[in-house]
Amino acid sequence: IEKDTARLQQIADRFSKIGSSSLLTPVQIIPILEKTIDYVKKRASKNIKFLFEFQDDHKGLTMNLSTELFSWVIENLLKNSIDSLQNTGVVKIVVKHKIRNQYIIDVIDNGKGIPSYDFKKIFDPGHTSKKRGWGLGLSLCKRIITEYHQGKIFVLKSNPFKETTIRILITK
Repeated sequence: IEKDTARLQQIADRFSKIGSSSLLTPVQIIPILEKTIDYVKKRASKNIKFLFEFQDDHKGLTMNLSTELFSWVIENLLKNSIDSLQNTGVVKIVVKHKIRNQYIIDVIDNGKGIPSYDFKKIFDPGHTSKKRGWGLGLSLCKRIITEYHQGKIFVLKSNPFKETTIRILITK
């Protein structure tokens, strides 16, 4: 019951931050990603392999984030990857440095992929390829990354059953 209560509080906190001015605070990103991956991994099929790659010098990487909202984005992307895998496959998160203070966070899977004509549409409210759902997850992800974190989120590439990459660009 305590875990359920804590999860409901987290969900309420996330929704309360949407539409309000979000305070960004300096936080270490790697532990946030590890915690989010661990949460999703525990609820996924044992046939799905999760990989997390980052350079050792990124272990203490600090960024200005809204922890709850950023974690929500990663959780949503991981859950979408799991859905695309249909119970077996690989989901990988890669953190890397681009230039100056810009960092890349890639969420990669080998699921069914995204048609190129949908690369931009998947972030529109109401767009969904699922039988269930309202098509709000990725539109919220985009809003959180662009409006709250002044970053970018987009489909980098998609090759069905080989590699689909959703990329987040964030300035430290």
